[in-house]
Amino acid sequence: MKPRENNLSYSPPLVSVVTPVYNGDKYLSECIESILNQTYENWEYIIVNNCSKDGSLKIAQDYAKKDSRIRVHDNKDFLSMVENFNHSLLQISDESKYCKVVHADDLLFPDCISKMVALAETNPSIGIVGSYVLEGVRIKCDGLPYPGSVFSGRDICRWSLIDRSPVSGGLYVFGSPTSLLIRSDLIRDRDPFYNERYLQVVDQEVCYYLLQKTDFGFLHDVLTFSRLHTSSTTSSVSPLNRLILEKLMLLVEFGPTYLGKDEYKQVLSQRMEKYYKFLSKSLFENKPENFWKFHREELKNLDLPLSRTKLANGALKEFVRRLLVLSAHPVRTFKTMFRFIKKVDN
Repeated sequence: MKPRENNLSYSPPLVSVVTPVYNGDKYLSECIESILNQTYENWEYIIVNNCSKDGSLKIAQDYAKKDSRIRVHDNKDFLSMVENFNHSLLQISDESKYCKVVHADDLLFPDCISKMVALAETNPSIGIVGSYVLEGVRIKCDGLPYPGSVFSGRDICRWSLIDRSPVSGGLYVFGSPTSLLIRSDLIRDRDPFYNERYLQVVDQEVCYYLLQKTDFGFLHDVLTFSRLHTSSTTSSVSPLNRLILEKLMLLVEFGPTYLGKDEYKQVLSQRMEKYYKFLSKSLFENKPENFWKFHREELKNLDLPLSRTKLANGALKEFVRRLLVLSAHPVRTFKTMFRFIKKVDN
């Protein structure tokens, strides 16, 4: 990032880069190298080792010996993933103006920090900066009109909740913590920063919270890479299918803030219809008891208790669909349906 021509005393702001790591030695070196290769140079890099049992700590310490901008924090006690995210953010410098979380298995492309800081510095109303993301082999986080770069935070959140951008169909621009640059003062003002009720959409919840009062900056460049693999968070929690439930939690928490009263009721109705369709299909998939217990309890917490009638109606539709499509073992399918309805109702 070049100094401003009209201010010779301008100094690029300090950026705190943070990597929480647990047993991430397979990709950690690649992640660290991507920070060292940034064209932007005024950064500090804090690597927080969460009691890793592999070589993560040694890798981090070896890099810290070579570059004074890197420091390693070694947790004394193991923390859950989101707890460690919050603990990691407490380590950033009081002087940093922006913060960039980078997961240990992700990486930044060389111009990432430079371009994100430049946009944020040009537009002080911006609280969060995002960009396109290369996730595996796919480009994600699209849906915003080009060449727009500054968007009302309230507009972004409304479009996200109704899953419709101003120029196309769905909208998903928040990505993951790796894909976002956040003003450090916003991080310091919220403790804990990440809401520990969430797991899979914890980064989205932060965006909905912060964008009530700030704008969203977006760069039409691919600036980050997110890796997909079997040990990722998404894979590890998939047996409970937390994602569909957590998206519903976001809608209930922030829908009344960003949507009109009638619009919120309509979106909630549509979301609940999809939710019961999902649960109805799950009846035929021999889900374990902890799956049903999780969804029953969380729906109750949202003041949306599980309806046996809606579930039974959805199951009947799914049963008929399977009869028409498969028609292999209708009697067995019929018995399975009612066995699981009884199980869910317990």
